[in-house]
Amino acid sequence: MPKSPKYLLIGSTETYSGKSATVLGLSHQLQQKGLDIAYGKPLGTCLNSSSGTVIEEDVQFIAHSLNLPENRVAPTMLALDELNVQKRLRGEDKTNYQQSLLQQYSQMLPGDLVLLEGPGDLSEGSLFDLSLLQVAEVLDAGVLLVARYKSLLSIEALLAAKERMGDRLIGVVINDIPVAELKAVDTVLRPFLEQRDIPVLGMLPNSDLLKSVSVGELVKQLKADVLCRNDRLDLLVESLAIGAMNVNSAVKYFRKRRNMAVVTGGDRVEIQQAALETSTQCLILTGQLPPPPFILSRAEELEIPILSVDLDTLTTVEIVDRTFGQVRLHEPIKVQYIRQLMVEHFDIDRLLSKLGLTPATALS
Repeated sequence: MPKSPKYLLIGSTETYSGKSATVLGLSHQLQQKGLDIAYGKPLGTCLNSSSGTVIEEDVQFIAHSLNLPENRVAPTMLALDELNVQKRLRGEDKTNYQQSLLQQYSQMLPGDLVLLEGPGDLSEGSLFDLSLLQVAEVLDAGVLLVARYKSLLSIEALLAAKERMGDRLIGVVINDIPVAELKAVDTVLRPFLEQRDIPVLGMLPNSDLLKSVSVGELVKQLKADVLCRNDRLDLLVESLAIGAMNVNSAVKYFRKRRNMAVVTGGDRVEIQQAALETSTQCLILTGQLPPPPFILSRAEELEIPILSVDLDTLTTVEIVDRTFGQVRLHEPIKVQYIRQLMVEHFDIDRLLSKLGLTPATALS
């Protein structure tokens, strides 16, 4: 009779804390240790149903990155969208999701360890009885919590989570720590948490690369027209600049930044020219005014895409800023980077010990 796998839930104190990145780096290390792992995300937020079956995009991406066979990928049970919420509130959806979860996940997934990506925060999913703690209790899973660092006060969310999770919480990852504050986190925050039985298994420094978004993603979010270099939408944008000042000020401003997306009016030709000669990954022109031919020619030469949007500058900036706040990891260079980051800053052996797992011979 096959052995039952152990379950590890990757949760977070707030949305966009770095759960997917943690899963990506952690699962790669587990595979390197020779463990047979499976992966799933019970509650979906980015669903794609074009193939006829509902698939969570992050699950698809992570499964592909890890070369997981179909029998190591758990189904996403429910989309957290407006339609499903309304059905639940109206009493049209009376499904016992905890029972469904237990049936689907306990029977379908063989292997040593099932990694499950939890909801966006500690409360999300409660309407369907699928909050982080509820899922952990149904599957008898340990919880690894990811928290984005903001200041030493970030500790309060972790203390509250410990009070809520109790012994289910087997460790935390503190993510996105400014390099200048790593020492304070290590010497002040980490010991404080450890004394309160909250193991700190990882401390990850912040990274402009991981926060970057592709030009292609900006095109998608802005519904932009690509005026040139449609072949360079893979370029990664790390910062946003607004070309609304005079050209001399703009040049000084642009030179201090790197890998920018520059938002400016279609009529601000001198700003466009200045942006092209600095560290710019794409130009976003508002007002639907086409740039002059020499700007297009120079952008072609420098391989810098120019986007045109039917939006005002303020709306454009808001959409770009929101896109940065919801950054995803679907670029190979980010996958490689997060794996290296986790190798250097996450204690995989301590996690395995807490899970009661013995690694097989490490793979070469």
